[in-house]
Amino acid sequence: MKRFFVYLIVLLGAAAAQAARVDTLSVPATYIDSPMRVAVVLPDAAAADSSARFPVVYILHGHSGDYRTWLNITCPDLPALADRYGMVFVLPDGRNSWYWDAPADPRMQMESFITRELVPAMDAALPVRREASQRAITGLSMGGHGALWLAMRHPDIFGSAGSMSGGVDIRPFPKSWNMPDRLGAKADYPQRWEEHTVVNLVPTLKPGMLNITVDCGTDDFFAGVNRELHRRLLDAGIPHDYTERPGGHSHAYWANSIRYHLLFFNEVFRR
Repeated sequence: MKRFFVYLIVLLGAAAAQAARVDTLSVPATYIDSPMRVAVVLPDAAAADSSARFPVVYILHGHSGDYRTWLNITCPDLPALADRYGMVFVLPDGRNSWYWDAPADPRMQMESFITRELVPAMDAALPVRREASQRAITGLSMGGHGALWLAMRHPDIFGSAGSMSGGVDIRPFPKSWNMPDRLGAKADYPQRWEEHTVVNLVPTLKPGMLNITVDCGTDDFFAGVNRELHRRLLDAGIPHDYTERPGGHSHAYWANSIRYHLLFFNEVFRR
């Protein structure tokens, strides 16, 4: 069996009011061009009982972010939320990958890294439950697309998925956010663009395959593609939560949105 070695790089002291522990780990990689730094948040209950195992939520950042963005900018309250819900959070470094195995960049096979290397490494290193029913993934913007992409293609790994302001249909944005670097130009590779957008994965779903929650701000430039995803899920008979709230494509919106996603996942985990 392949062994995964995870090296602790730095222990970040949690604020006095937050008992949860925040660590930064480095995960060796063969599907991307260098080891990945990953932030992890462990609830205080993990220190109190070394034999306990907790549900885990993978939280993906957006374009131009990194593994520190959620904790440092978007939602510094994540440690307190880990304590509130008794969850472990894993925050990878998405490297503007859109979380695909990039056809145009053999050094950026992020989907394979996350599903074949990162998840097994976190299962081995952290006090987490290993059933898909106790593992969720969500993210913002590029990370919202990535979370649904990974969960829809790997429901054996992620039993629940969410998207906040997700770029859930990439086709209207053919020159944006490094996507041509990963897929090639849309004009040259139109089929790749069809195959790598979340909305076109809806026909692969069956009712009950995934627990899905999607939301987007009413003033967000991705509002239209999220409404279309919602319509397609309805037409396909796929149960899901869909919400629109006032707001744009902003950290203030996502700091609020993550609380609803964690509440949704907590209800699923407790079933």
